[in-house]
Amino acid sequence: MTRPHRPHRQLRPLIAVPARFSATTSALRFAAEVNARALVEAVWRAGGEPASIHPADTDVAGRLARFDGVLLPGGGDLAPYRYGAAGTHDSVYDVDDLQDTFDLRVARHAMGSGMPLLAVCRGLQVVNVALGGTLHQDMDTAHRHVVHPVCVRPGSLLEQATDTEKLDASCYHHQRVDRLGSGLTVSATAADGTVEGIEAADGRGWFTAVQWHPEDTAHEDPRQQRLFDAFVRAAAA
Repeated sequence: MTRPHRPHRQLRPLIAVPARFSATTSALRFAAEVNARALVEAVWRAGGEPASIHPADTDVAGRLARFDGVLLPGGGDLAPYRYGAAGTHDSVYDVDDLQDTFDLRVARHAMGSGMPLLAVCRGLQVVNVALGGTLHQDMDTAHRHVVHPVCVRPGSLLEQATDTEKLDASCYHHQRVDRLGSGLTVSATAADGTVEGIEAADGRGWFTAVQWHPEDTAHEDPRQQRLFDAFVRAAAA
């Protein structure tokens, strides 16, 4: 994909962050489209220019052409029918059909075009489903409001980005990868076997996804911040 020329005065690579729908935001008085402040601040610290984009199902490729990278953030659950599930578990929450459609198309475009892509929590699940994978709708033991150790596969892009083979991960999820999507490989796992990181098996392009929320602790843990730093460097290249 050929990117449009931009003046040299723009020093920060432009990072697209799909917005999340919020039913209430007291400061604005109305429903809103939002992104977590910790997430956009981590991108900013890394030298990127984070820009929320509206989840509208129109010309996704054209809309992303002006950006240097994509960050798929956390959020509610994907509709189970998106990965062929026959039913819906009672724990599934905050499903939004427009959000699902948009995120899946963003993931497929980024993966297909080689656009630098960092995916977080729901974002990891979106990429896995976009490439034909499936999810466990509800884990036996939810990784919610917990910090636990994660083992990073040596030689993976995630290991190169964070410069470590072990991380303390801040998690908030009750679903996890079941069947891995086509062309993906596992880059990190928790002690209970939960897939905590995935990336492209062929190593082409810059893509990594984590099931935890690195933005939660990036301001105080250099290993988590280095993930955003590596992503923004790839977007700037």
